[in-house]
Amino acid sequence: MKILIVLLSILLILPILVLNAQELDSVSLKSDSVVLSNKKENIKITHFIIPAALITFGFVGLKSDGLKLLNASIQKEIHEHNPSFDSNIDNFTQYIPGASVFMLNALGINGKHSWKDAALIYGGSIVITSAFVFPIKYITQVERPDGSSKDSFPSGHTATAFAAAEFLRREYWEVSPWIGVTGYAMAATTGILRMYNDRHWLTDVVAGAGFGIASTTLSYLIYDELLKKNHSAYIVTPTFNGGVGLSLVKNF
Repeated sequence: MKILIVLLSILLILPILVLNAQELDSVSLKSDSVVLSNKKENIKITHFIIPAALITFGFVGLKSDGLKLLNASIQKEIHEHNPSFDSNIDNFTQYIPGASVFMLNALGINGKHSWKDAALIYGGSIVITSAFVFPIKYITQVERPDGSSKDSFPSGHTATAFAAAEFLRREYWEVSPWIGVTGYAMAATTGILRMYNDRHWLTDVVAGAGFGIASTTLSYLIYDELLKKNHSAYIVTPTFNGGVGLSLVKNF
């Protein structure tokens, strides 16, 4: 059980690692930087180091006998200590960090962007996350721990949760870093619940976290660097076409 606690703690210290990476903005890395037109924050290559490491860990786990054994050992411990665990709360916790941004806006606690701009960024992060996760699930064909299907890698729930957590952190890191820490704790809880529900291996969850963080970082890069710098007007409207989504209308 000690091994399980240590490994799952990796997910819980992610906010500290990401916040530390934020401090690297003060380092002079001009050749690796992309300066964005926002308040104080720049997006640099350093912001992709942590998600890249998490994704690499997950992909190594696809072939590494050692990591496969680790995955199996963790699931065995979970089964032994929580044989009847069953919860669907992870279907909701994945969205809580993202929803928190709009709740805080509604309460008058303003983040980096207006709620309309934030909606575009968040919508973009979810689209990018899906573009990463679903094709990889189809290509890798990893069987889930419960044997229900072969689309285990990476964890989509975890990717969505960490994309939302990074979104919350970036919007409110100037207000309070603890807001971001809370979002990451919720995302980590989602990943842990996916394992406890016997739906994902550790490597699925770790890779999902990496894809989620990277997707939101890319979304900010695309929005602030490409869209916001263009002086054309944009309108965000809801769409209902076989599902709920967002539509971006550009006025020339």
